[in-house]
Amino acid sequence: MRLPQSRKLLLFGLAVLMVGLAGRAFAGTTPGSRTDAKPAVSAPSATKRPAKPKPSPSKKAVARKVSARKGVGPAGSRMTTGTKAVALTFDDGPDPKQTPQILKLLAQHHVHATFCLVGRNVRKHPELVRQIVAAGHTLCNHTWGHDLELGKKPAAQIRADMARTDAEIRKAAPGAKIKYFRAPGGNFTPGVVAVAGSMGMGSLYWKVDPRDWDHPKGETPAQHRAKVIRRVEHNTHAGAIVLSHDYAQPDTIAAYRTLVPWLKKRYALTAL
Repeated sequence: MRLPQSRKLLLFGLAVLMVGLAGRAFAGTTPGSRTDAKPAVSAPSATKRPAKPKPSPSKKAVARKVSARKGVGPAGSRMTTGTKAVALTFDDGPDPKQTPQILKLLAQHHVHATFCLVGRNVRKHPELVRQIVAAGHTLCNHTWGHDLELGKKPAAQIRADMARTDAEIRKAAPGAKIKYFRAPGGNFTPGVVAVAGSMGMGSLYWKVDPRDWDHPKGETPAQHRAKVIRRVEHNTHAGAIVLSHDYAQPDTIAAYRTLVPWLKKRYALTAL
């Protein structure tokens, strides 16, 4: 069967078209004609990340030690030693009769104490101040004339009284260190504590007061001694500061002949 001329031409054209399309497809697969595919967007390179700053350690509340110059007594005065040791303190001296006796007793037992000195008594008995210092005891300013109202006076007057007492003590014992101030009667005020602190002295109160200065009418010396001994033994605990008097108190000295060995067996005794 012979095809018409027009159909032959149509079939020929289709054949040529198919061959051309096949060639192009083949050419698109050859290595030389391919374009390299673009790489996918890469993840960030594994460079070291900047180290996170370490949070500064929180400031822990550090327990403050009880300062040698501050405390919880009146107006910030010191009532305890801050350790388990017990401190003996003797006020109002030096006394020409009683102070040498208490010094001898303390030396026999190898005990140190704190002596709170009144300026006008220091002037009368400078040699006793030297003995106190030579024995290794601690000094305390107890005003010039045992002024119970000093803390209520202007700062300049408070300072003048303390400075006069300090000067008399250092005249008796050059170079002596005066670590503390004790207000007569324990009458501490913010003003007197501030002045003492500015002069390098801590304010020294107490924890135990046997009231050895108090002699009720009709009380015998033996009764008084027993009272002082009983009160000190009953009220003294670790860390206590014990108040007593060497000035004009012979029964106190007698009581301490019992108390010093009793206390020493139970506590370390410190001079502050």
